[in-house]
Amino acid sequence: MLRIGCHLSSAKGFLSMAQTADSIGANTFQFFTRNPRGGAAKEWKPEDVEEMLMFAAKKDISHFLAHAPYTLNACGKDDKVRRFALETMKDDLKRLEMLPGCMYNFHPGSHVQQGARKGIELITDALNHVLTKEQSTTVLLETMSGKGSEVGRSFEELRSILDGVELSHIMGVCLDTCHVWDGGYDIVGELDRVLEEFDKIVGMERLKAVHLNDSKNCMGSHKDRHEKIGQGNIGLGAFRRIINHPRLKGLPFYLETPNELQGYQAEIALLQGIYDEA
Repeated sequence: MLRIGCHLSSAKGFLSMAQTADSIGANTFQFFTRNPRGGAAKEWKPEDVEEMLMFAAKKDISHFLAHAPYTLNACGKDDKVRRFALETMKDDLKRLEMLPGCMYNFHPGSHVQQGARKGIELITDALNHVLTKEQSTTVLLETMSGKGSEVGRSFEELRSILDGVELSHIMGVCLDTCHVWDGGYDIVGELDRVLEEFDKIVGMERLKAVHLNDSKNCMGSHKDRHEKIGQGNIGLGAFRRIINHPRLKGLPFYLETPNELQGYQAEIALLQGIYDEA
């Protein structure tokens, strides 16, 4: 079965997200833990979470993915920026214990002219402060496109972060198709080789989720501009190979394309139509 969903608004609560996912044919979903631009988090009501979990179980909706706000920068140059990242991650991870087995995805950050090595050091230090032995949430580093001073633009940088995390067994990676394509990895013509490289450097056992996004740009552009599935430079043929690849087939896939709900519903149906159940 293709485990496919999209990014949904959490403004109306958890039960509403699950009902929306079901209405558009999704069997998983991603959501922001708070406003994507940062700030205080909306209170999560235990009864709403419980109702969502009961509804999701009946509808076979699972593999929930929480996304940290875009403003979170664990390797920022400013102390206040790094402190915000620490406080946000701690709070998010504490609340996510209400969702057993949930994953938490975040952009590693931008080193802001400090250099990638310093950025990696700061990110690992932040993770060593916020991760706990008791947590059930798996924390995912997202692959990045390499624009500006982003950390995580290569598999080697992700591995360096993972190597520095003491509780690395609760860490994983979310592969974003637009980001790796814009970052210079040829997932169109050499998907097998890219996955072999990922396995050699990071380890396929670390890959826990995939963001499915086409790209407005050519490979190696380092720009990160998402496009609708099949309408960008990655193309529908590549997405057919990605969702059916034996090394990726069991993973949950999340759409972050420039769409409203109707567009997501059409993309989910499109991808389900080219998925090989065998």
